[in-house]
Amino acid sequence: MTDPSLVIQTAFLGDVVLSTPLLSVLAERHGPVDVVTTPAAAPLIETHPAVRRVIPYAKRGADRGFSGLLRVGRGLRAERYAFAYLPHRSLRSAALALIARIPRRIGFADGWRLLYTGSRPRPATGHEIDRLLTLADVLPHHQTAPTLGLTAADVAAAEAALRAGGIAGAFAALAPGSIWGSKRWPHYVALAERLAGRLDVVVVGGTEDTPLGVEIGTAVARAGGRSANLCGQLTLRQSAAAIRRAAVLVTNDSAPLHFAQAVGTPTVAIFGPTLPSFGFGPRGPRDQALGVDGLPCRPCSAHGPARCPLGHHLCMQSLRVEDVLHAIEETGALHRRD
Repeated sequence: MTDPSLVIQTAFLGDVVLSTPLLSVLAERHGPVDVVTTPAAAPLIETHPAVRRVIPYAKRGADRGFSGLLRVGRGLRAERYAFAYLPHRSLRSAALALIARIPRRIGFADGWRLLYTGSRPRPATGHEIDRLLTLADVLPHHQTAPTLGLTAADVAAAEAALRAGGIAGAFAALAPGSIWGSKRWPHYVALAERLAGRLDVVVVGGTEDTPLGVEIGTAVARAGGRSANLCGQLTLRQSAAAIRRAAVLVTNDSAPLHFAQAVGTPTVAIFGPTLPSFGFGPRGPRDQALGVDGLPCRPCSAHGPARCPLGHHLCMQSLRVEDVLHAIEETGALHRRD
């Protein structure tokens, strides 16, 4: 057996999901790979068939600072990795592979190329999945989708939560949260009220999204519909399993978008301060990406700031509920009744 390969991906949850096609290609080439990632993302990929082992790296927690970097890097040395692939263009990732003394370290040319033994040009355009695959010298293929290793237990937990919420048939999943405040579309409550009676509504997200989930549920009940607030009740993989059951997911430019892509659920993705052309949009045959065109202030950053720098948040405030409803209609979700 050849020495195992390592992938170091300690970016955001969505970035980790978008790295799964790279993991699959590398596993076909070298056998299942080990992955260094954040403690938050580790459960998301620990069951992925391309992954042998996940090594959590708490870069902002117990492993913070240079001492933590040295400790983790020295721990990796014993594994005698032959290759390290570095999709995250950070000095910390490059230094970790160097400290681990991995002989072949492959990253993007616009990263920390002096610390790599091989670099690849990072395409300026195209989807992020295709850009990441260039690290493995794979030509872009527009049908490549991310994948998740959902277990039977994940599916059972999601089904139990849906049943407990009174959801049996088709439903629209709403993911109204984001760690970036300016990425949050402010009209999910009004959307849910308009959906009531046409589809059940299920809200997914973290514990911090629970109050908004309650507000959405109140609006749906007021309109005579049925809803379930699953915010904070499910793990990441269980949330993906719940999204898989949905007729459609409506989401901001955030991790649930990529969960939906991984499980094949039609997606309506709302972009405000960012653009789909950055490479993180949905690309399934029924997916819809929405945004307000013609604003001179858009895009305002690569990730979306905590709040609108100009104070008006027109990129989100101006996107109408009617526009999102039309996009949902275009996915075909409103015709599902199972």
